[in-house]
Amino acid sequence: MKSNRKDFLKTGAILAAGASLYRPAVKAAINTINQFTNDGLFTLPKLPYAYNALEPFIDMQTMEIHHSKHHQAYVNNLNTAIAKAASLKGKSVEELIATIDKLPENVRTAIRNNGGGHWNHAFFWQLLKTGTMPSEKMTNLITKNFGSIDEFKKQFEKAALGQFGSGWAWLIKQGDKLIVTSTPNQDNPLMDIATVKGNPIIGLDLWEHAYYLKYQNKRVEYTQAFWSILNWEKVEQLLDA
Repeated sequence: MKSNRKDFLKTGAILAAGASLYRPAVKAAINTINQFTNDGLFTLPKLPYAYNALEPFIDMQTMEIHHSKHHQAYVNNLNTAIAKAASLKGKSVEELIATIDKLPENVRTAIRNNGGGHWNHAFFWQLLKTGTMPSEKMTNLITKNFGSIDEFKKQFEKAALGQFGSGWAWLIKQGDKLIVTSTPNQDNPLMDIATVKGNPIIGLDLWEHAYYLKYQNKRVEYTQAFWSILNWEKVEQLLDA
């Protein structure tokens, strides 16, 4: 019991430090992204649903490979990079990716790619659920920023389809504004190197491993299917965090 309490207090201190950098995003995702083993290594978060829960929009095989293979690889590689820079051990993912330019040069690229990959995927899993709809409050806010829900979806899909190669499409909060943007590879808007910075509210994985088994090269169909599995309840929580 004493050991558990000690670990709890240690983890809480680490997370509090990270939250001071990007409090809204951290507060919303804190329970799944910054999970550590007893020796301070990151762990793969469990999905809040079964691998087949998103069918027919995302198939079971894709979800299982995406989570247990691809996301696990990002976690493993992130831990390997941190092992080469002792000063980074115990830092939250948010602390690491918010200071890419200040990281030791020998691990900078590895943490950018794998820290970003870990954060992005842990964030993405929380956004997926069938059967939800935007609330009146959410609809009004999106309408205020984009003119209508349909116009927002059109701009988001344009960003997704316009991202060359692998990357992510985002809806971010920047002050009082909502902005659609995209990033290459495993970059995200929390990074100090991001062209457009802000707190992610929605993120869509555009890497082919996220959709190729079902959709092949049809990114348009995959992007449109995303609206059927977007957890609008979580989106609103992120917005209010």
